[in-house]
Amino acid sequence: HPFLRRNNWRAKNLALCGNFNLTNVQHIFEEITAIGQHPRAYADTFIMLEQVGHRLDREVERLYQKYEAEGLRGMDITNAIEANVDLANVLKRCAPQWDGGYVICGLTGSGESFSVRDPWGIRPAFYYADDEIVILASERPVIQTAMNVHVEDIRELQRGEALFINKKGEWRTSQIVEPKENKACSFERIYFSRGSDVDIYKERKRLGENLVPAILKSVDNDLNHTVFSFIPNTAEVAYFGMQEGLNEYLNRVKKEWIADRSHLLLEKELEQILSMRVRCEKVAIKDIKLRTFIAEGNSRNDLAAHVYDVTYGSIVPDVDNLVVIDDSIVRGTTLRQSIIGILDRLHPKKIVIVSSSPQVRYPDYYGIDMSRMNEFIAFKAAVALLKDRGMEEILLDAYRKAKKQQAGQDGTIVNYVKEIYAPFTDEEISAKMVELLTPAGTRAKVEIVYQTLEGLHASCPDHPGDWYFSGDYPTPGGTRMVNEAFIHYMEEEYLVN
Repeated sequence: HPFLRRNNWRAKNLALCGNFNLTNVQHIFEEITAIGQHPRAYADTFIMLEQVGHRLDREVERLYQKYEAEGLRGMDITNAIEANVDLANVLKRCAPQWDGGYVICGLTGSGESFSVRDPWGIRPAFYYADDEIVILASERPVIQTAMNVHVEDIRELQRGEALFINKKGEWRTSQIVEPKENKACSFERIYFSRGSDVDIYKERKRLGENLVPAILKSVDNDLNHTVFSFIPNTAEVAYFGMQEGLNEYLNRVKKEWIADRSHLLLEKELEQILSMRVRCEKVAIKDIKLRTFIAEGNSRNDLAAHVYDVTYGSIVPDVDNLVVIDDSIVRGTTLRQSIIGILDRLHPKKIVIVSSSPQVRYPDYYGIDMSRMNEFIAFKAAVALLKDRGMEEILLDAYRKAKKQQAGQDGTIVNYVKEIYAPFTDEEISAKMVELLTPAGTRAKVEIVYQTLEGLHASCPDHPGDWYFSGDYPTPGGTRMVNEAFIHYMEEEYLVN
């Protein structure tokens, strides 16, 4: 980025960049090649560039004919075109065909620019404008910090809306595509966006707080012998929320204990009540500033084995439970290669790994690189359970249905991967994950506690896009691609083996 489409006319030059991924590239490719275009590469960026560029050409030519008919000649026509080119006309012919999550930004050679957001609001976009500058970004805090403005001064680009700036520096917004159901991405809130955003900070704290009942159940309400911590740094805000929820629980316990005493409290009893606290320690230390989530293949495994160290003496060996909260467990690589084994060196009685997000079961196709079924530890656990229980016919049946749908023999678009998870409870899948992720020789009992979908939506009510967890993709293209990913898995890995 940016990608550039050149032309001898200034107004026909076009540069595009953005945060996006289209799921119907084939459809758009067929449409633009049918009129004689030949994109340089079969990728959404090039195809989108040619599609928008073609409509920009038509818009410029429309204006040329209009002003020529009005009697203008030479540079007068050029100046009139550049002063009146309407990028809204261009986008209204292109954007309705885009299936996917996107915030696309464009700039013409004559100085007009635009930014347009997908009609589901999948990818985020915020902007600030005053008399001197217009700035757009995917995250609100970067604008606040760079421009030193209040959060109230920053607006959100709405679903299907575009922001335009002409060559004079005048800006406006316009509805390009009718807004569809709000499917703003919840994973942006859980993991990818900056936790310094005023709303995201509160949401991540609520994610941690909502997990408290499940955490207490996992340690039998024994706060006296449980230490709480977090891994990695992106989970720190959820950890604070978990702390607050635990302290609220502890305050209720103290109040009930005091209320149960019909006599005056003895000093010893009072000291015992006051000493009750949530034990929080910095148990895990990340030695290098690397994110294993975005590393590739074998390099991720190598990184995971060396990223973390522990604080020795932070728990009582063979007595204390150790609870660590993570923001999400996607592949489980870091847990298996590093975290569980290293935490076990402290000799806790039990290790509870807590995920502030629900089980990540399905790939994303809207701009976040999680596209292969065999990457997900939840999927691996479900397949392993089917094998264990002699239910592999469910896999084969889902595969046959997906193939039939791919061949166009079925007019509906259904996510057949859901059938892989359907026979099992969340707890059964979590227990199987523990088996798959716990290294041999681990002394402590290990348990994984996940956020529920209900807890996610209660924490992030304005960002209901949950296809990673539910499989409910907001667009037909997403559903089609998850089935294709499942077909690829079956043909390349399962059926071969």
